Amino acid sequence: MSQKKVVSIEDRIPKLKQARKKKANRRLIFYLSIFFVLISIVVYLQSPLSQVRHIEVAGNEYIDQQEVKSLSGLSTEDNFWNVDKQMVIDNIQQHPVVKDAEVLRHFPTTIEIKVKEYNRVGYVRESGAYYPVLENGQSLKQEKMKSARADAPLLSGFTKDTYLQDMTKELQRLPASIVGLISEINWEPTEENPYKITLFMNDGFEVEATIRNFSTKMKAYPSIVAQLEPGSEGIIHIGVGAYFESYQEGEEQEQDIEEGDQVEGEG
Repeated sequence: MSQKKVVSIEDRIPKLKQARKKKANRRLIFYLSIFFVLISIVVYLQSPLSQVRHIEVAGNEYIDQQEVKSLSGLSTEDNFWNVDKQMVIDNIQQHPVVKDAEVLRHFPTTIEIKVKEYNRVGYVRESGAYYPVLENGQSLKQEKMKSARADAPLLSGFTKDTYLQDMTKELQRLPASIVGLISEINWEPTEENPYKITLFMNDGFEVEATIRNFSTKMKAYPSIVAQLEPGSEGIIHIGVGAYFESYQEGEEQEQDIEEGDQVEGEG
């Protein structure tokens, strides 16, 4: 029979002491590491290394980058980690051109501000100059131009901001393909209808309409034009119903139009 090797307690004590010593050393190193990491974080947060060094602005077209930075309230003395994003957003959205904003941190020291502006829907003419008009009805006086571009209609005669704002809201709801057909919109209020407007189209037609529900009514314009004889000239009325008012040899003729794909008849 084999005999089991017996280890005396005297032989085991040194090994136990050595194991306990290693365990204690590992624990000490662990706590010292945590201590130094915490100290390093505190020192970093209190040092210039944690300050904002770069403020970048993106997405702006009408509002100047420097103006965005000024509105944000940020400076290179601010702590990178203590930047109040919501406060910065609220500050920037005070500008009438800004629709929305987003603030991002890019380690180690860069703050990026992404700006979303209101869309341009037209131009207004004042004192011989032209200014872009945004979807919220705000005209950009700082964007003075000698002539209006062809990428949006000219809005004429809107002497009251309320009606201009209503008009821009309707244009925003209208498909871009149809807005692109409009050259000019004149506000021509009457006692009976203070919302009356006249449109001059790029294809040569005039359109008489009203600001109220304009976007809904005007969506039928392509199908209305498709029902007319080639070479027709005159005024398309889109109100309660739709009809075409033609001028031939000085005599006025009218044609009722379906707001679909058929001509109902001639009057």
